Amino acid sequence: MPYSRRDAVKLSLAALVPGVFVQGSRPQQEDTSITRLYRPDLAGRPRGRITDYENDPFIISVEERLRCTCGCNLDVYTCRTTDFTCGVSPAMHREVVALVEQGLTGEEILEAFIAKHGEAVLMAPKKEGFNLAAYFVPGAAISVVGAALALMLWRRSGKVAEAAAAGGGPVSGMSPQEAAKLEDELSKLEP
Repeated sequence: MPYSRRDAVKLSLAALVPGVFVQGSRPQQEDTSITRLYRPDLAGRPRGRITDYENDPFIISVEERLRCTCGCNLDVYTCRTTDFTCGVSPAMHREVVALVEQGLTGEEILEAFIAKHGEAVLMAPKKEGFNLAAYFVPGAAISVVGAALALMLWRRSGKVAEAAAAGGGPVSGMSPQEAAKLEDELSKLEP
């Protein structure tokens, strides 16, 4: 495309003076490769219609107790609001909404998901039967180990106090001859 004399002067001035922008010297292109999306399937899942159940506190509280089964180990609410490529959590959300609309309580919804997916769908195990061990064993183990360490330290401090009170040599368990020899050698080292 040929430039006019005026466009040539504008371009030469723009090259000489930094910060001067020449506008209108070239026509704007209608469509560029920047605005074209070649692979729309990589842009994530399309966002559906926002419903009243998106931010309902009851729905959120139920979804926070359910683990998403896509393998991310997040609860359903966190997965559906942060990972827009996941197709599992929106489906689970729709299931929760459908069960709420049937009039089920939170515990009944959880039981329905357990019946469908197994107990692994819960974020925390139920507090019954053998699962109680998961709640009590770690605390009991920490308490036992702490008590054993405290007892060991208490006994060791008692032995050190006994050795100091007995007036033994610099190192407990030394005979008086060994202590005298050690004192003699230490006095040679001191100036």
